[in-house]
Amino acid sequence: MATLSDQPNHYGLVTRTLHWGMAALFAAQFTSAAAHWALPRENALREALWGYHGNLGATLFLLVLLRGVWGLMNIQRRPRNSGTIGQAAVAGHVVLYALMVIVPAVRLLAAAGSTRGFSYFGIPVFPARETAIAWTQVAVEWHGEMGWILGLVIVGHIAMAIVWHQLVKRDDVLTRMT
Repeated sequence: MATLSDQPNHYGLVTRTLHWGMAALFAAQFTSAAAHWALPRENALREALWGYHGNLGATLFLLVLLRGVWGLMNIQRRPRNSGTIGQAAVAGHVVLYALMVIVPAVRLLAAAGSTRGFSYFGIPVFPARETAIAWTQVAVEWHGEMGWILGLVIVGHIAMAIVWHQLVKRDDVLTRMT
């Protein structure tokens, strides 16, 4: 039977479920962003995919926070990576988590100070304002660019898992995450 928490030789069920579930949600999120960027306005597919972008982004933000707390609770039991590659892996994960927090956070901050507000699956979170708060709108100009940087970091994460761990090192990292 799979354990819920992480172990030195294997990630637990909660970590693996959050990892792969979030991977699927990030794939959907980047698909919606790519369609919004690549397809012409008034395109039905573009609008359908873009329609869930905000709710999915907020969901991912909540899951990232949950996953971060869970990871910190399990940090002493987690599998270890040693040496220079291990330090690079830690640095890469710090960048990954930082972007997974910053990208949606700047968008939510902008929504809190905007004339549009924000509702999460129909539940009002930030009401619309009569006038926007200017300073809250500044960082959102970088939301898209930071999102694509996050996408590149995720591609690097996948490449390291497949190329370095599976093909070069032939260790059990992918096995520990499945």
